[in-house]
Amino acid sequence: MTPQLQQAIRLLQLSSLELQAEIQEVLETNPLLEVEEEFEFNNNEQNQESSNEEVPEVASQEIGQLEHSDIPDELPVDSQWEDTYDAPPINIQSQASAASADIHYDNEDESDKTLQEHLLWQMRLTPFSVLEQAIAIIIIDSIDGDGYLKSSLEDILQSLGEESEAELDEIEAVLHRIQHFDPVGIAARDLRECLLIQLKQFDFDRHEHDLELLTTLIDQHLDTLAKRDYIQIKRALKIDEEQLTELVKLIQLLNPRPGSQIQVERTEYIVPDVYVRKTQEQWHISLNSDNAPKIHVAEHYSALIKRADNSADNVYLKNNLQEARWFLKSLQSRNETLIKVATAIVEKQKDFLEHGEEAMRPLVLHDIAEEVEMHESTISRVTTRKYLHTPRGIFELKYFFSSHVTTDSGGECSATAIRAIIKKLVIAENPRKPLSDSKIADILGDQGIQVARRTIAKYRETLAILPSNERKRLV
Repeated sequence: MTPQLQQAIRLLQLSSLELQAEIQEVLETNPLLEVEEEFEFNNNEQNQESSNEEVPEVASQEIGQLEHSDIPDELPVDSQWEDTYDAPPINIQSQASAASADIHYDNEDESDKTLQEHLLWQMRLTPFSVLEQAIAIIIIDSIDGDGYLKSSLEDILQSLGEESEAELDEIEAVLHRIQHFDPVGIAARDLRECLLIQLKQFDFDRHEHDLELLTTLIDQHLDTLAKRDYIQIKRALKIDEEQLTELVKLIQLLNPRPGSQIQVERTEYIVPDVYVRKTQEQWHISLNSDNAPKIHVAEHYSALIKRADNSADNVYLKNNLQEARWFLKSLQSRNETLIKVATAIVEKQKDFLEHGEEAMRPLVLHDIAEEVEMHESTISRVTTRKYLHTPRGIFELKYFFSSHVTTDSGGECSATAIRAIIKKLVIAENPRKPLSDSKIADILGDQGIQVARRTIAKYRETLAILPSNERKRLV
């Protein structure tokens, strides 16, 4: 395998972000390559010059009017300083002292803060002693992204060290104070405690008896509720189905993952490599020109390579010129291969673009490899981390490949289409009587798609859909 072929294969499997970094590195190391610059010429330069000549006259007239007018010492304003700023201005020395003391203000923007930073900010505003603050820091560090405490009180005591004089009851007292921080239900040790903490601060305007029933349901029958054993709960609480439905509605108002309210998740944007658009009943494919800068061989350097001598400078320029041409050829080969493969995929999956996931056709790498006359490994490299922008959204090229299931009519149905049908059936099902895997298999069988119950269960799990007994709802 030649170095040129190795370079072409390596560029082929790079993502768009990695390709941009690769091009930037080549531009910095090879002086024979440069970025093409696009210049925009203005055809209305004469009109701009004529308009600029009129500006001084207008400006001089306005200045003359201002010279003869009386300007008051203080101009009227619509608002006062106190309406805009929460505190009076401070000098530089006070700013430096505030920064050194790590002071946090109430109106500080917390949109980008993590859960731990949000809790530490509240801890600083709480009157803790030195020992209590040390305990609080360890507790906050032990809270996971969902808001639950993952360390026991004994572990926290051990983390304080042998020199600490803290007791378990002191640690638990600090924990209870942290559990009143925002968000409500934070630092709970399990789901039951989390819901009970929120229930204590819940704006409950119903009868006290309902609050007692709700507390008993969460405290003693939460596992039974998770199993959807409503008959046992009604018998234990001595309530009817209507009362149980009301209690379940109230529980649904609580947040089982309070930490997710604060946890910051950075949005990762996907830049498509290829666009597909429909114009005049035809699908057109084009590369995303913004993914990588347009580069070419610098003419002023390549013009210097005219002599036939073997000087070091001339040899250096010749070598870089050859590498530049290889890189440009590999880059062009990558783009052509990407367009060719994307075109073949779009041609095979027109039904998906027209009608959605249920119309997805079965497709494997071998089908596209035969279509474009390439090896399957090449198709795998092209479709990995390359994204296609369609009217239905942005999809990785690998998304369009799926296995198939034989239908009664002798045709084939893709696994993606079957998963879409399963998802559609579950969304439309009666929550009081959800469809079992066997029932879904029977429905697909009526449509001519023979799928085993175990296959339905596997597809359901990939869609993160619970079994029928766990999908049962009262409301």
